[in-house]
Amino acid sequence: MAVAAVPAGLFDCRDSFSSTLESLAEADERIVTVVSDSVGSSKLVNFGKRFPRRQVNVGIAEQTVVAVGAGLANGGKVPFVSAASCFLTGRALEQIKADVAYSNVNVKLVGQSSGIAYGELGPTHHSIEDIAWLRLLTNLTIIVPADPWQTEAAIRAAAAHDGPVFVRVSRMPVPALERTNPEFRIGRAETLVEGSDLAIIANGTMVHRAIGAAHLLATEGISARVVNMATIAPLDEATILAAAATGAIVTVEEHNVRGGLGGAVAEVVTTHTPVPMRILGFDGFQPTGSVEFLMERAGLTADGIAAASRQVLARKSR
Repeated sequence: MAVAAVPAGLFDCRDSFSSTLESLAEADERIVTVVSDSVGSSKLVNFGKRFPRRQVNVGIAEQTVVAVGAGLANGGKVPFVSAASCFLTGRALEQIKADVAYSNVNVKLVGQSSGIAYGELGPTHHSIEDIAWLRLLTNLTIIVPADPWQTEAAIRAAAAHDGPVFVRVSRMPVPALERTNPEFRIGRAETLVEGSDLAIIANGTMVHRAIGAAHLLATEGISARVVNMATIAPLDEATILAAAATGAIVTVEEHNVRGGLGGAVAEVVTTHTPVPMRILGFDGFQPTGSVEFLMERAGLTADGIAAASRQVLARKSR
């Protein structure tokens, strides 16, 4: 696939991932990278040049890449295992379950080019089930950062965390989000827009679109809170319950509508404070097409999120 230029004002979070990892590796000789013929797509070419003895390329063998990562962790290294998320989590799910999560080893899994970033390559390359599969695994921390700053913070937090972590990194350009007091903590969500009529809970590439929806709704006198739920496991239940106190919730994710962020939020809401909800995402296998075509088709735009918000507010008022 041809590499497109990143538009001005937008950022490829893989750049933040790779530069942060190089910075960490300078200070910690235990950090190594393990890839499955994905050096370029993981943006780890420069890492390999700088630390040639600390990069292992196993070729197109995702099960092996996870197993090698687990072995290196057992040997005292801090391996960052990086590969396309669709193949890393699909082909190597058993190894992630048994060698990493069940064994509770210090492996950092990085699912690159997640969601529908490979839109034109079709359903085999769409990664819209990965969170659902991984969310079932005990011990595995799951992070879906929303912008370059949070990607850096997530990688630093993953390196410092003693235990297995999965970080989902997109290749789709996103803007840097505005924050008053930026702070990232595993298991803690951040509220980016205050609101009282409903809450929009999003993560990853959907956060800036959720903020756009909140701005659209504000012109109609609707006060929408926007929560960036970057950590899926462990989940910030307190922030979810606070969101439920608005009386309505819309979740937005670049993932299947079953088993991901929406499912996680619904589990908390339905067992504590049931309120009207709408889960926005992809429903089933998606066709081959551009990212924007697939996003618009699923209503994953500022306009689509705003429309879903109006619908859930109508249910709230009944």
